Amino acid sequence: MKISMVNVTKRFGTFAALEGVNLEIQSGELIAILGPSGSGKTTLLRVVAGLEWPDEGAVQFDGQDALSHSVGERNVGFVFQHYALFRHMTVFENVAFGLRARPRKHRHSEAEIRKRVEEAAKILDLTEYLARKPKALSGGQRQRVAMGRAIVREPQVFLMDEPLSNLDAKLRVQTRSQIASLQARLGTTTVYVTHDQVEAMTMGHRVAVLKDGFLQQVDTPRELYDHPTNAFVAGFIGSPAMNLKTVPLVDGGAQLGGIVVPLTREQIAEASKDGTKTVTVGFRPEDLDIAGNGKVLEKGEADDPGFSINVELVEELGSDAYVYGTAELGGDQERIVVRTEGRHVPHMGDKVSIAIRKGQEHLFHATTGERIRV
Repeated sequence: MKISMVNVTKRFGTFAALEGVNLEIQSGELIAILGPSGSGKTTLLRVVAGLEWPDEGAVQFDGQDALSHSVGERNVGFVFQHYALFRHMTVFENVAFGLRARPRKHRHSEAEIRKRVEEAAKILDLTEYLARKPKALSGGQRQRVAMGRAIVREPQVFLMDEPLSNLDAKLRVQTRSQIASLQARLGTTTVYVTHDQVEAMTMGHRVAVLKDGFLQQVDTPRELYDHPTNAFVAGFIGSPAMNLKTVPLVDGGAQLGGIVVPLTREQIAEASKDGTKTVTVGFRPEDLDIAGNGKVLEKGEADDPGFSINVELVEELGSDAYVYGTAELGGDQERIVVRTEGRHVPHMGDKVSIAIRKGQEHLFHATTGERIRV
C-alpha cells in the first residue's frame, strides 16, 4: 500500500508537533522516521494510524482519503515500544488475541486462527514457545510475540514505534536484522520510528529526518550520509558525528586554523549572501588524516598537515580508532574527532597534525544551515 501525507500539520494547543509535512511512502517500502526526542516522529506515526487527526492536510492510502476511515478500517498493524502482552495468556493466546477480539461477523474460525498463528510463529521462530507465558521469554522473544500479533492480522501496513528500545545492545542488533528480513519477505509497507540512527540507516530503504515537526530530508541512507541537505542532517547522521565548524570567509576560501579551505567564487558568493562573513565547514572523522602516524596519503589527498590538535581521548576499536582532541580555530578551542587506522594511534596528551582530505569537506550557510554545493 502506498501512503501519502500532503501538507500535514498537527498541533497540540499552540505547539506544532508536525508542520506542513509532505511524505510519500511507496508500496512495500520500509521507511525509517528518524529524529531527536520531541521532533514529531511518534505523532507522524499516530496520524498515519488514525490515532490522531491532523489539523491541516491529507493522508491517503493508495490515493484514497484515509481520514474518512477509523483506526480499525485502515488495516494497519501496530508494534509498540512496550510489548503490551497479557501476562496471564500464553504466547499462542497473545498472538491470537486480536483475531478473536474481532466482531463476530468478521471473526475467523478457530481453525483459521490456529493456522495463522502457527504460520506467524514459524516466520518469527516462536513455534517452540507457543505454550509459554511472557514471563518465561527473553526481551527479544517478547518483541517477536508483539510482532506476531500484528502479522496474523495480515495488515497492509506495519507501524513500528521504537520497538527495540527496551532491548540490550546485542539483542537490538539481532532483532533489527530479523525485522528487516521479515519485512523483505512479507513485502508489507512499513513505517519504522526510531531515534537510533544506526537502526534507521541499516534497516530503512529510505530515511526521513524530522526536527521540531519539520521534515528535513528524505533519502537513501547513503545519500543522507554523503549529501546532507543542511547542517542539522549533517550533524545528526553519522557516529561519531560530522565535525562542523563555523569559520571566517577570506580571500580564496574559509579560514580553518592555519589553513584556507579553497572555495570557488560561486561557493563564496552563496556563503556570503545576506552579508554573512562566515561559513560552516563540515568534515567526517574518516576524512581526516593524522600526519606522521605511518599512514601514506593517496594521490589527490592533502599532502601537508592542516592544523594541530591536542589529543584528549583515544577509543581503540580494533581495526580502527577514534581520536578526540581540541584545536584552536579562530581563537576558540574546538572539539575534533578523527577516525584512523587502529594499529598506529597517538596517545592521550600528544599533539598531532591533521589534514582534511581534498574534496571531502561539506559546506553550509552559516545562518540558514542550508547546503552549499561543493
